[in-house]
Amino acid sequence: MTTTMGSDMSTGTYDVEALRASFPILGREVNGHPLVYLDSAASTQKPREVIDAVRDIYETTYANVHRGVHRLSQEATTAYEAVREDVRRFLGAEHARECLFTRGTTEAVNLVANTWGRANLGPGDEIITTAMEHHSNFVPWQMLCEATGATLRIIPFDERGVLDLDVYDTLLNERTRLVALAHVSNALGTVHPIKQIAARAHEVGAVVFIDGAQGAPHMKLDVQDLGVDFYAFSGHKVYGPTGIGVLYGRLALLEAMPPWHGGGDMIESVTLEGSTWAGLPHKFEAGTPNIVGTVGLGAALRFMERVGLDAIAAHEQALTRYGQARLAEIPGLRPIGTAPDKTSVLSFVLEGTHPNDVGMILDEHGVAIRTGHH
Repeated sequence: MTTTMGSDMSTGTYDVEALRASFPILGREVNGHPLVYLDSAASTQKPREVIDAVRDIYETTYANVHRGVHRLSQEATTAYEAVREDVRRFLGAEHARECLFTRGTTEAVNLVANTWGRANLGPGDEIITTAMEHHSNFVPWQMLCEATGATLRIIPFDERGVLDLDVYDTLLNERTRLVALAHVSNALGTVHPIKQIAARAHEVGAVVFIDGAQGAPHMKLDVQDLGVDFYAFSGHKVYGPTGIGVLYGRLALLEAMPPWHGGGDMIESVTLEGSTWAGLPHKFEAGTPNIVGTVGLGAALRFMERVGLDAIAAHEQALTRYGQARLAEIPGLRPIGTAPDKTSVLSFVLEGTHPNDVGMILDEHGVAIRTGHH
């Protein structure tokens, strides 16, 4: 796909059929029906150029990175590190070395909890999160509190799925060390006012961690403008491979944090008496990384840039409005999450029908949705 695919950047639209054709899996049938894939919040399908990038590195360039002088290793290292610049541009970060490669958002949360968290929290300190977090941005903070004696405070939300920021203001105090929340709710689609939340947190000296797994796919990002200290997202949510993700961290924080995993490539020197650590970003990237997944992530981010983040957001908002209107016509259907500022997650319950039954009936017609307990 190229920039001439049909995107009209002035109107925020694109050629839907041309875009659909760039996803090979959308050409298959399920139970005799064309596949309709509506489970992208769980994991996205992959465009042809991501698939081609993964195949190409295996066929032409694959070798280990950072540790070879031969041609293949040098080429693989160049391709791998070039993605860090793709990530920096995608996030609006100041420095490429502020962008660490992880296995995904979950690992990024645990990395911060086990490095910055254990080094900076103790009894009497407090972490603020919300009642609508994904488990990956909740359980690690619970575990950190258990290990350090810190306390977890919770921001509630109303029946629309909107955070109660008045309660947030009452929770903030001189003991608040960390505010951790999602950019976008994975279950409700609510877009939280991150810039406002971060500014308030910084007034009391707290650090701000944002789970961007559902934010990165849907909107143009600028971590500097948002004013956040950490921002994490997963490759498989932005049309890239699984097993690769990103943690952005403010340079001063990352430099002060101890490493988490020990091993090759994260050391400067090793003796029998002790070791010293490599500089950023390698201090946090021990061992052989997901080389191929990283190259695939770079292809995915460039794909999104070519389609246009503004065009993606505009099209998704139009689909969301359409979907909300059509769902409202179904008797017995109750929408869950009606925040005025939300992205394309439509959750609902159907009176008298088990969610798994709804999912199975839709699957008979080739429609894939997420069902179950959220």
